[in-house]
Amino acid sequence: MKKFNVAILGATGAVGREMLKVLEERKFPINRLKALASARSAGKKLPFGGGEVIVEEATDQSFEGMDIVLGAASNEMAKRFAPAIVKAGAVFVDNSSAFRMDDSVPLIVPEINPEDAKKHHGIISNPNCSTIITLVAVAGLNKVSPIKTMVASTYQAVSGAGANGLIELEKQARAYVNGDPIEVCVFQHQIAFNLIPQIGSDTGNGYTTEEMKMQNEGRKIMHLPELKVSCTCVRVPVMRSHSISVTLRTERKISVEEARAAIAAAPGCRLVDDLANKQYPMPLDTSDQDIVFVGRIRDDLTSDDGITLWCCGDQVRKGAATNAIQIAELLLG
Repeated sequence: MKKFNVAILGATGAVGREMLKVLEERKFPINRLKALASARSAGKKLPFGGGEVIVEEATDQSFEGMDIVLGAASNEMAKRFAPAIVKAGAVFVDNSSAFRMDDSVPLIVPEINPEDAKKHHGIISNPNCSTIITLVAVAGLNKVSPIKTMVASTYQAVSGAGANGLIELEKQARAYVNGDPIEVCVFQHQIAFNLIPQIGSDTGNGYTTEEMKMQNEGRKIMHLPELKVSCTCVRVPVMRSHSISVTLRTERKISVEEARAAIAAAPGCRLVDDLANKQYPMPLDTSDQDIVFVGRIRDDLTSDDGITLWCCGDQVRKGAATNAIQIAELLLG
């Protein structure tokens, strides 16, 4: 099997480290691996393949000889280095939002639109974490009957804000129990024992940037240009794995039995739907793995063509690192 030269841009962050882990787990055919980050991280050692990889400072010359670059860095860093990556002849699989809505850049969830990856011009975008998890959950239904609208509420874990989000929740929980002052640094408000109904910045229409991603990215990925989505994104005091409540309307009514069968057969999904026996998707059960769990499937009582469900998935893995590596795997053949 041919082996590939792979670089991770932003290797020291939570997603970059997870990419290293997933590359190893999935036995990605690597010839040479580079871990790239900012100058302040240069020289750090990261575990990989039973050994270590030394972090190098990312420069325009870092990508020469690379076949695939996995992006786990900020929008600014992605935009800064994308021209050099493309010029070097590598394919940039970028986890930031820098290029997602660019018409010339494919936006890929491999279980849904793998064929779009062939249309790349050197850059492929990884969607937003909640978008990936939600669309994997509903893609089987979209095959039964096209989705017209979705009303979604996301319950997003603190790890979605990076490693510092995890640290802040732990510190605040300890401080609360010990009666110590609670410090707020990462999030807008205290996150321990609280919910924060804002992720992203105000777009001017009452929705945040994070909330608009579900509609904008969903249209592109599922090839549904008329899809309408109303989304509310909430940060919750959960360590890892995002949860989403979704009510969708389809062109024709899908029964609960049809929905369960479609979801059970959909790639990347696991049906966990037994309310009587208290079986349903939860963050603790879906963390540190790559499958989206779907349950609480029931008729929408407000419309004749609606259905409601609940899903959970690990946003660091399927919502970021694993999805990016699955995209890279599409490039191997």
